[in-house]
Amino acid sequence: MEMFYSVETIIPISQIALLLLISTVSLLFGKVKLALLTNYLFTLYWGFLANEGLLAGSIFNTISYFGFGLLVVILALIGFFYRS
Repeated sequence: MEMFYSVETIIPISQIALLLLISTVSLLFGKVKLALLTNYLFTLYWGFLANEGLLAGSIFNTISYFGFGLLVVILALIGFFYRS
């Protein structure tokens, strides 16, 4: 549990403002799925940058991180465009 209290994450305010702008515009136009996907992609990007030192130690960690992240994005896009 101590690990969670000792981790510092630095995210530039410009990126946070861009995320808020894109999410707000998407939600104002009723594109909830686009807003969710945007938030997920920003989180994936920030997670890799914030944990770059931890993931760079092993190529398997890097590939699995982005592999699973991209798999979720692809499945989300398929789900968004699927009409029943």
